[in-house]
Amino acid sequence: MSSQDVLKSASTLASYNVLLQVMFRVLTFLLNAFTLRFVSKELIGVVNVRLTLLYSTLVFLSREAFRRACLSGVSGTNHSWRQVINLLWLTLPLGVLWALLLACVWLWLLEVPDPHAVPYYGPAVVLFALSGVQELLAEPLWVLAQAHMFVRLKVVAESLAMIAKCSITVVLVVFAREWGLYIFSAAHLFYTGSLVLCYVVYFIHLLSSKEAAKKSFPLQHVSELLPCRADREPLVDWRLARLTWSFFKQSFLKQILTEGERYVMTFLNVLSFGDQGVYDIVNNLGSMVARFIFLPIEESFYIFFAKVLQRGRDVRSQKQEDVAIAAEVLECLLKLVLVIGLIIAVFGYAYSYLALDIYGGSLLSSGAGPSLLRCYSCYVLLLAVNGVTECFVFAAMSQEEVDKYNFVMLALSLSFLSLSYALTWWAGAVGFILANCLNMGLRILHSLLYIHNYFRSSPWKPLQGLLPSPLLMLALGISAIVTVLSEGLFCCDKGWLPRLVHVSGGALCLLGVFVAVLLTETRLVQFVRTQLLPKYTKKRT
Repeated sequence: MSSQDVLKSASTLASYNVLLQVMFRVLTFLLNAFTLRFVSKELIGVVNVRLTLLYSTLVFLSREAFRRACLSGVSGTNHSWRQVINLLWLTLPLGVLWALLLACVWLWLLEVPDPHAVPYYGPAVVLFALSGVQELLAEPLWVLAQAHMFVRLKVVAESLAMIAKCSITVVLVVFAREWGLYIFSAAHLFYTGSLVLCYVVYFIHLLSSKEAAKKSFPLQHVSELLPCRADREPLVDWRLARLTWSFFKQSFLKQILTEGERYVMTFLNVLSFGDQGVYDIVNNLGSMVARFIFLPIEESFYIFFAKVLQRGRDVRSQKQEDVAIAAEVLECLLKLVLVIGLIIAVFGYAYSYLALDIYGGSLLSSGAGPSLLRCYSCYVLLLAVNGVTECFVFAAMSQEEVDKYNFVMLALSLSFLSLSYALTWWAGAVGFILANCLNMGLRILHSLLYIHNYFRSSPWKPLQGLLPSPLLMLALGISAIVTVLSEGLFCCDKGWLPRLVHVSGGALCLLGVFVAVLLTETRLVQFVRTQLLPKYTKKRT
């Protein structure tokens, strides 16, 4: 597959993933707004912080290293899918071990919630751990699908599973509210089970038809999806196994950075379960754009960079055409997320209170809620830039560089935990976001230095020209002033008519920013139309 074909496939995958994440976040958004009317904030805190942390930790530590190593390892032709599948099946016993260990910690070492306010905590821990192990059954199939760019499979599977999860949650919340945590445990088990079922059904259908041969799929029989040893070759590819181990050491530290505030809340008890619930709702609301735009872009273009660039080799020893494409894509992606992040920071500050008041009423808009969302709007800018820079860095690093970076991650993890604990006592829940901002800034600085050194001996300089045009910066500055003044004059306790005036003013400012982008960022607009919106472009042509 040529670099242009890989870019086209990665762009299509990013577009589908964006649509998928939009649907997920909208459904979760509506589901949280619904459940807020029926269950206590303490119950939401335990589910969204304590139990979700158990599930995400188990799944991330069991599969993340395998995903990164295997997707990088299959980018060339010198690999055996038999060995790759055998390696991926190791995620299952590893997941069982993590499930046993984490369940013991969650049951016996952490504070147990009040059984009257949060009933059935013990069984819920077991069921959430079981759901994580269940999802690992689809891991070899997921990697096969990603490596061969089966973009629609992920969208369909996760969409059906998410719809099923939300439907079960709504029905049980309305008709069996006394079940407590059993409601969310059953819904999550059904979600992971549906996900696995979709992947299994798809690959059974694919391998039972002639389509696999037409697509030159490396497997021909369903039995090849199961682990087995081929003649005259090792059970696994030990080069990939060593790379997996390097990523595994890094994944533990990355998980602490990703979910650091939840670990601090869970293990250090700096916030009550009710405050954790409010923080998590505000956090999810603030991260909606980051999750349904930035994360799919990061995941999809990591695959692109991993396939186009040869890991561990400098610029001069690679195909110059591939390096040129990678540099151009990296520059456009950084410019794109920078512009989107600035827009979110500007408009998020003036509309945080109104958004929380509409979404959850005084439960969210009173207290620290608006301040949390305002800080998160600024944090999203750092989150966006870090996602793109790290997806390039992790695709280009050699195994030795990955090992060295583990020490950097260790230092960042320790500093983040220390900062989170100290800043939370000083500024409450806002301290979590401040600690995230500081650590994210350090990670961005490290990645930018790596990218600068990587392209230093080449004619391509993807870090140059990232600053937005003066007209766009002027439009953003005027929008910031206008929306802040509008909030003070018209929002948010003066009735619905002043609120509409406030929203209308923001809409006009946003329109002005979009016009500035279209007039001055023509290269960026062309990249979005041709690479991130391929279906739209196809229809136009």
